[in-house]
Amino acid sequence: MDLENGDSTPSPVAGGPLAPPPAPTVVDPPLGRYSGKLDDKGRLKLPVRLQEYIEALPDSKRLFVTSLNRRTAAIYPISVWRQNLKFFETFKKDPRASKVVWFTANDLGTEETMDAQGRVLLNSDLRAALGLEDKAQLHMYADNGHIELITDSVYQEMRLQSAQEAPDAVEKLLSEGMR
Repeated sequence: MDLENGDSTPSPVAGGPLAPPPAPTVVDPPLGRYSGKLDDKGRLKLPVRLQEYIEALPDSKRLFVTSLNRRTAAIYPISVWRQNLKFFETFKKDPRASKVVWFTANDLGTEETMDAQGRVLLNSDLRAALGLEDKAQLHMYADNGHIELITDSVYQEMRLQSAQEAPDAVEKLLSEGMR
């Protein structure tokens, strides 16, 4: 209430019952590519910047580590993965595609946590499907609320393709307004 001005209407007070809910925390994903290696137990030590990114996300304690395509892997905060599950349920344009991706993700995925040293386990089925051995090199980047994990062989394929296509792609994008 604003008693000074004679107003008896309740005024929102921070944290009070009429205060607006706090805005969700927006976490800027780290930019660029990061590298890491699996240890002998199949754990990936995340670079500090990626650890900070995950820790700042809602539900950062629970992660879903999987592959959608049997070529690359991903680390999803459980809240982001649950959004994907809802998407699979409601995607009507191509139900078969949705079912295939859902099956692959569940076949190769497990719920994990990041330990105090910033390591995340990639389960043995996922490692086998991607051809990862102990000390395997992985390339990582943040993308759309999760972390993409790319094997070195897939990364080298992507790099070669990018080298061939980048000049034309840059020209097109610059002509459309990219800065």
